[in-house]
Amino acid sequence: MTKRCAPATERNREAILAVLQDSLRDQGTVLEIASGTGQHAVFFAQHLTTRYWLPTDSDVANLASIAAWREESGAANLLPPRQLDVRDAVWPVEANLPAPVSAIININMLHISPWPCCEALFAGAAEILTQGAVVVLYGPFKRDGLHTASSNATFDEQLRSQDPEWGVRDLEAVVDVAVEQGFAYPRVIEMPANNLSAVFERA
Repeated sequence: MTKRCAPATERNREAILAVLQDSLRDQGTVLEIASGTGQHAVFFAQHLTTRYWLPTDSDVANLASIAAWREESGAANLLPPRQLDVRDAVWPVEANLPAPVSAIININMLHISPWPCCEALFAGAAEILTQGAVVVLYGPFKRDGLHTASSNATFDEQLRSQDPEWGVRDLEAVVDVAVEQGFAYPRVIEMPANNLSAVFERA
Protein backbone atom coordinates (compact mmCIF):
# COMPACT_ATOMS: atom_id res chain seq x y z
CA MET A 1 0.00 0.00 0.00
CA THR A 2 1.29 3.44 -0.94
CA LYS A 3 0.97 6.38 1.39
CA ARG A 4 0.25 9.66 -0.35
CA CYS A 5 1.05 13.09 1.09
CA ALA A 6 -0.71 16.44 0.66
CA PRO A 7 1.33 19.31 2.18
CA ALA A 8 -1.79 21.45 2.75
CA THR A 9 -3.08 18.81 5.17
CA GLU A 10 -0.24 19.49 7.58
CA ARG A 11 -0.90 23.24 7.39
CA ASN A 12 -4.65 23.30 7.98
CA ARG A 13 -5.27 20.37 10.31
CA GLU A 14 -4.89 22.22 13.63
CA ALA A 15 -7.35 24.94 12.60
CA ILE A 16 -9.89 22.38 11.36
CA LEU A 17 -9.44 20.32 14.54
CA ALA A 18 -10.40 23.35 16.63
CA VAL A 19 -13.65 23.68 14.66
CA LEU A 20 -14.40 19.98 15.09
CA GLN A 21 -13.72 20.04 18.83
CA ASP A 22 -16.22 22.88 19.11
CA SER A 23 -18.85 21.35 16.81
CA LEU A 24 -18.98 17.56 17.18
CA ARG A 25 -20.95 15.45 19.61
CA ASP A 26 -18.78 13.56 22.08
CA GLN A 27 -19.78 10.16 20.72
CA GLY A 28 -20.78 8.38 17.52
CA THR A 29 -19.06 7.86 14.19
CA VAL A 30 -17.75 10.79 12.18
CA LEU A 31 -18.14 10.12 8.46
CA GLU A 32 -15.42 11.83 6.45
CA ILE A 33 -16.32 12.20 2.78
CA ALA A 34 -13.50 12.55 0.24
CA SER A 35 -10.75 11.71 2.74
CA GLY A 36 -7.99 12.05 0.14
CA THR A 37 -4.59 10.87 1.36
CA GLY A 38 -5.82 9.82 4.81
CA GLN A 39 -3.61 12.25 6.73
CA HIS A 40 -6.56 14.17 8.13
CA ALA A 41 -8.31 10.97 9.15
CA VAL A 42 -5.34 9.81 11.22
CA PHE A 43 -4.78 13.21 12.84
CA PHE A 44 -8.43 13.79 13.75
CA ALA A 45 -8.98 10.23 14.99
CA GLN A 46 -5.98 10.56 17.29
CA HIS A 47 -7.32 13.81 18.77
CA LEU A 48 -11.05 12.98 18.89
CA THR A 49 -10.75 9.71 20.72
CA THR A 50 -14.30 9.45 22.09
CA ARG A 51 -15.60 9.15 18.51
CA TYR A 52 -15.02 6.62 15.76
CA TRP A 53 -13.73 8.01 12.46
CA LEU A 54 -14.85 6.53 9.13
CA PRO A 55 -12.81 7.72 6.14
CA THR A 56 -14.23 7.34 2.63
CA ASP A 57 -13.19 8.22 -0.90
CA SER A 58 -14.24 7.41 -4.45
CA ASP A 59 -10.66 6.94 -5.68
CA VAL A 60 -8.99 3.53 -5.32
CA ALA A 61 -5.49 5.02 -4.96
CA ASN A 62 -6.70 7.28 -2.16
CA LEU A 63 -8.33 4.34 -0.40
CA ALA A 64 -5.01 2.49 -0.47
CA SER A 65 -3.24 5.54 0.93
CA ILE A 66 -5.82 5.90 3.72
CA ALA A 67 -5.38 2.24 4.62
CA ALA A 68 -1.59 2.66 4.77
CA TRP A 69 -1.81 5.73 7.01
CA ARG A 70 -4.33 3.91 9.23
CA GLU A 71 -2.11 0.84 9.60
CA GLU A 72 0.88 2.97 10.54
CA SER A 73 -1.08 5.04 13.08
CA GLY A 74 -2.56 2.17 15.04
CA ALA A 75 -5.46 4.42 16.07
CA ALA A 76 -8.09 2.07 17.51
CA ASN A 77 -10.99 4.43 16.69
CA LEU A 78 -9.99 4.88 13.02
CA LEU A 79 -12.14 2.51 10.97
CA PRO A 80 -11.08 0.87 7.67
CA PRO A 81 -11.77 3.15 4.68
CA ARG A 82 -14.81 2.55 2.50
CA GLN A 83 -15.41 3.50 -1.11
CA LEU A 84 -18.08 6.17 -1.51
CA ASP A 85 -19.21 8.45 -4.31
CA VAL A 86 -21.68 10.97 -2.89
CA ARG A 87 -23.74 10.63 -6.06
CA ASP A 88 -24.53 6.98 -5.24
CA ALA A 89 -28.26 6.51 -4.69
CA VAL A 90 -27.54 4.69 -1.42
CA TRP A 91 -24.41 5.37 0.61
CA PRO A 92 -22.85 2.05 1.74
CA VAL A 93 -21.52 3.45 4.99
CA GLU A 94 -23.99 2.67 7.78
CA ALA A 95 -23.67 -1.12 7.90
CA ASN A 96 -21.52 -2.72 10.61
CA LEU A 97 -20.54 0.50 12.36
CA PRO A 98 -19.59 0.44 16.07
CA ALA A 99 -21.77 3.56 16.59
CA PRO A 100 -24.25 5.50 14.42
CA VAL A 101 -23.04 8.36 12.23
CA SER A 102 -23.21 11.50 14.37
CA ALA A 103 -21.48 13.98 12.01
CA ILE A 104 -20.22 14.35 8.46
CA ILE A 105 -17.09 16.25 7.51
CA ASN A 106 -16.04 17.23 4.00
CA ILE A 107 -12.73 18.99 3.37
CA ASN A 108 -11.75 20.61 0.07
CA MET A 109 -14.09 18.64 -2.19
CA LEU A 110 -16.77 20.99 -3.45
CA HIS A 111 -14.46 23.07 -5.64
CA ILE A 112 -12.89 20.03 -7.34
CA SER A 113 -16.11 18.20 -8.15
CA PRO A 114 -19.20 18.96 -10.25
CA TRP A 115 -22.00 20.94 -8.61
CA PRO A 116 -24.30 17.85 -8.42
CA CYS A 117 -21.84 16.48 -5.82
CA CYS A 118 -22.79 19.33 -3.49
CA GLU A 119 -26.47 18.55 -3.98
CA ALA A 120 -25.82 14.83 -3.44
CA LEU A 121 -23.74 15.50 -0.32
CA PHE A 122 -26.60 17.20 1.49
CA ALA A 123 -29.23 14.81 0.17
CA GLY A 124 -27.22 11.87 1.52
CA ALA A 125 -26.48 13.65 4.79
CA ALA A 126 -30.19 14.34 5.28
CA GLU A 127 -30.88 10.61 4.98
CA ILE A 128 -28.26 9.61 7.55
CA LEU A 129 -28.10 12.34 10.19
CA THR A 130 -30.55 12.85 13.01
CA GLN A 131 -31.69 16.17 14.47
CA GLY A 132 -28.82 18.18 15.94
CA ALA A 133 -26.10 16.32 14.05
CA VAL A 134 -23.82 18.43 11.85
CA VAL A 135 -22.20 18.63 8.45
CA VAL A 136 -18.86 20.47 8.57
CA LEU A 137 -17.45 21.87 5.33
CA TYR A 138 -13.98 23.36 4.85
CA GLY A 139 -12.50 25.04 1.81
CA PRO A 140 -12.44 28.21 -0.28
CA PHE A 141 -15.81 29.87 -0.90
CA LYS A 142 -17.17 33.01 -2.49
CA ARG A 143 -19.42 35.26 -0.39
CA ASP A 144 -22.35 36.93 -2.13
CA GLY A 145 -20.85 35.94 -5.47
CA LEU A 146 -17.48 37.58 -4.77
CA HIS A 147 -14.11 36.02 -4.03
CA THR A 148 -12.77 36.72 -0.55
CA ALA A 149 -9.19 37.12 -1.84
CA SER A 150 -7.40 37.65 -5.15
CA SER A 151 -5.57 34.35 -4.62
CA ASN A 152 -8.93 32.57 -4.52
CA ALA A 153 -9.94 34.24 -7.80
CA THR A 154 -6.73 33.00 -9.42
CA PHE A 155 -7.29 29.53 -7.97
CA ASP A 156 -10.84 29.54 -9.33
CA GLU A 157 -9.55 30.31 -12.83
CA GLN A 158 -7.03 27.49 -12.59
CA LEU A 159 -9.70 25.03 -11.51
CA ARG A 160 -12.09 25.98 -14.29
CA SER A 161 -9.29 25.67 -16.87
CA GLN A 162 -8.75 22.08 -15.68
CA ASP A 163 -12.46 21.24 -15.69
CA PRO A 164 -15.31 23.67 -16.44
CA GLU A 165 -17.48 21.85 -13.89
CA TRP A 166 -15.05 22.71 -11.09
CA GLY A 167 -14.63 26.04 -9.34
CA VAL A 168 -14.82 27.89 -6.02
CA ARG A 169 -18.46 27.74 -4.91
CA ASP A 170 -20.64 30.57 -3.69
CA LEU A 171 -21.36 29.81 -0.03
CA GLU A 172 -24.88 31.18 -0.35
CA ALA A 173 -25.64 28.67 -3.12
CA VAL A 174 -24.37 25.87 -0.88
CA VAL A 175 -26.54 27.15 1.97
CA ASP A 176 -29.60 27.10 -0.30
CA VAL A 177 -28.97 23.43 -1.06
CA ALA A 178 -28.48 22.61 2.62
CA VAL A 179 -31.60 24.44 3.79
CA GLU A 180 -33.66 22.68 1.14
CA GLN A 181 -32.52 19.37 2.66
CA GLY A 182 -33.50 20.35 6.20
CA PHE A 183 -30.34 21.92 7.59
CA ALA A 184 -30.21 25.21 9.49
CA TYR A 185 -28.27 28.24 8.28
CA PRO A 186 -24.62 27.51 9.07
CA ARG A 187 -22.19 28.88 11.56
CA VAL A 188 -19.35 30.24 9.42
CA ILE A 189 -15.78 30.42 10.73
CA GLU A 190 -12.95 32.34 9.08
CA MET A 191 -9.98 30.02 8.55
CA PRO A 192 -6.32 30.51 7.58
CA ALA A 193 -5.29 30.96 3.94
CA ASN A 194 -8.62 32.59 2.93
CA ASN A 195 -10.67 29.47 3.59
CA LEU A 196 -13.90 29.05 5.52
CA SER A 197 -15.51 26.40 7.67
CA ALA A 198 -19.28 26.11 7.64
CA VAL A 199 -21.12 24.05 10.26
CA PHE A 200 -24.64 23.01 9.23
CA GLU A 201 -26.93 21.52 11.90
CA ARG A 202 -29.69 19.08 11.00
CA ALA A 203 -32.97 20.76 11.90
